[in-house]
Amino acid sequence: MPARGEQPSPLLRTTGAVAIVVGIVVGAGIFKTPAMVAGITQDHGWLIAVWLAGALVSLAGALCYAELCAAYPHAGGDYHFLSRAWGKRFAFLYAWSKAVVINTGSIALLAYVFGDYMTRVVDLGAHSSALWAVAIIIALTAANILGLSFAARLQTAMVLLLVGGLAAVVVAGFAVPAAELTSRPSPAWFASTPPAGMLGLAMVFVLLTFGGWNEAAYLSAEMHGGARAVARVLIISLSIITALYLLANLALLHGLGLNRLAASKAAGAEVLGLHFGAWGERLLGVLVGLGALTSIHSTMIVGARGNYALGRDWAPLRRLGRWSAGRGAPVNAHVVQAAISLALVVFGTFQADGFAAMVEFTAPVFWAFLFMVGLAVFRLRRRQPGIERPFRVPLYPLTPVVFCAACAWLAWSSVAYAASQAAVHVSLLLMLAGLVVLGGLLLHERLARHA
Repeated sequence: MPARGEQPSPLLRTTGAVAIVVGIVVGAGIFKTPAMVAGITQDHGWLIAVWLAGALVSLAGALCYAELCAAYPHAGGDYHFLSRAWGKRFAFLYAWSKAVVINTGSIALLAYVFGDYMTRVVDLGAHSSALWAVAIIIALTAANILGLSFAARLQTAMVLLLVGGLAAVVVAGFAVPAAELTSRPSPAWFASTPPAGMLGLAMVFVLLTFGGWNEAAYLSAEMHGGARAVARVLIISLSIITALYLLANLALLHGLGLNRLAASKAAGAEVLGLHFGAWGERLLGVLVGLGALTSIHSTMIVGARGNYALGRDWAPLRRLGRWSAGRGAPVNAHVVQAAISLALVVFGTFQADGFAAMVEFTAPVFWAFLFMVGLAVFRLRRRQPGIERPFRVPLYPLTPVVFCAACAWLAWSSVAYAASQAAVHVSLLLMLAGLVVLGGLLLHERLARHA
């Protein structure tokens, strides 16, 4: 067994954890999704109802994760839950997909978003966006290597700025001049009902915009306050996120009206422009860049902990499983994560379309594994009824059933969309590569036992 100093310590307080979760979830999506959902629903009431439904499904999932985190706190997060419920071989495939493409691909793409914004401020010439992306990945990785306490303080500061910027959008939306409002007819809520398929499509976009709260599981071993602290963090985080999303949508509806919102390519910029003028529109660029930064930073924090858990379980990867007690961080895991992310940035510079497809079409894998995490609540209760569970899912079994159904539906929708784009092979190739690596690890273990 490793010494105590080589393992995660409870250094993270509620404020820092909430900032990390909010930072993962609230990114550039909230500046784009409201217009898409408005175009799909074509009704004020259904627009808000879909966002509320997304919040409730996310809360159901958060409560499932809270039980698992309270019973099995571990820096490996949902990788650890999958390992306990379905075995470490199955869990490896999930950790593999996250380490190689899902987390690192998200970091790379968000770094490109940040690079696109910064290029308008300071153009570095050929491949300027890629150069900015490389710079921010290195800078934020260095911040994380300095330790969790520093990283959490930095994240809290950035999230406060982001929330302040979103508040400016809300204020601008509700402060639209009276003349602008009187030129539009009063909206009728629930005047028409969209087809079920269109409501389903709207929910896909909403749930994707809510995505990321599950990453709080990777912080469960470092939470100050014991096992129940993660439940508190998840509930507070989702309450803040839901309030921000609903206020943003209501403000955009008030400021632009349904038709103008649905047709807008940059609804936030339009609203800010109506109230603050030209500099207000530029403010949106800052918010998008800041949203990218908070998401990159949060993803780095939790992603490295997943890699650390891999190193603890598999002897050939043991260097990943080293923990720096002085810094409160898995330094080697951060370095490997940064290296993969930088490689994807370089690859994306020359293969933009293929790169975007590689990341986007791993969604079927992600939602399929999240479905299995939901099932783990049932399986672990049955297999390990004697384990102390400081927090239990309320309304069991209804709550985990709702979460599992939502994950299964999103997995199916992701597969259908990937098939329509002739890109299902991306997910299949990712899993095939993972199976090859898994085979190599199992062979190494067998040879080591017989040595």
